[in-house]
Amino acid sequence: MTERCPLCRQPAAQPYHRDKFRSYHQCAGCALVFVPAEYHLSPADEQAYYELHENSLEDAGYRRFLGRCAEPLLEQLRPRSRGLDFGCGPAPLLARMLVEAGHRVELYDTYFAPDSGAVERDYDFVVATEVVEHLADPAGELQWLWERLRPGGLMALMTKLVISRERFANWHYIRDPTHICFFSVQTFRWLAERFSAELQFAGSDVIFLRKQFA
Repeated sequence: MTERCPLCRQPAAQPYHRDKFRSYHQCAGCALVFVPAEYHLSPADEQAYYELHENSLEDAGYRRFLGRCAEPLLEQLRPRSRGLDFGCGPAPLLARMLVEAGHRVELYDTYFAPDSGAVERDYDFVVATEVVEHLADPAGELQWLWERLRPGGLMALMTKLVISRERFANWHYIRDPTHICFFSVQTFRWLAERFSAELQFAGSDVIFLRKQFA
């Protein structure tokens, strides 16, 4: 039985890997590797798992980690750009770093900053660090975010990439039960084509998609 891809919606995904906790499928169209819905945590269990994270606004190591996205992003932003930190979590350090650099940043997180107004505005940039791997509906949510970007705007994503089936089997990234979508270079190329976006790999797990001017 095939599974329908949550990114491109094609009913052409086939088994990719299985461990003792859940199974994983890969889409034949966009190459997304994903966990079938039957293995997804409930919202309450997902939030409880997130609350176990110990990230802090004062954590120097966390700042260095986020700097892998912030530094190349800041090189491309115009002064006083307006952005959205989507999936900011309970410690929105990336937003603070961007504000420190002179930009305006609003926050949205389903559990920790559920400001519905923030996702109805338009932005010069949207950042989502360690977020897309958690999305049950990546097609809908990424499209929604893309529509928030002004022409010329930048979507900055940070997520670890699928390299091969062999490395996937022993990958620490799949041990997190809230990680349900796994992107690859091929997947982001598909997404860039879908959005008619300029694609840039700004780091080993940092991906920029720029919205073209009409």
